[in-house]
Amino acid sequence: MPPTSSSFFARKKILTSIIAIVAILVVAWFVYSRYAGPDSDKTVAEQVAEEVAKAENPFKADNPLANVEVNPFEKAKKVLNPFGQ
Repeated sequence: MPPTSSSFFARKKILTSIIAIVAILVVAWFVYSRYAGPDSDKTVAEQVAEEVAKAENPFKADNPLANVEVNPFEKAKKVLNPFGQ
């Protein structure tokens, strides 16, 4: 007995429904694993916040005059006038 057209369309409808459900589950798993897994946005944001907190404070500066001599012209004076006091 050959299958009737109504049973063929019923099987096709069931098969399409099963494929759609599997596709939805795969997409849901991908989205969950990407955004709610251990590398979630919250975890990444926390890591970035820690790195920024550990970074050097831009307002904390070393003494800009630390390597400057008291009188930078003293050395030039000695070179230009070796017999001066």
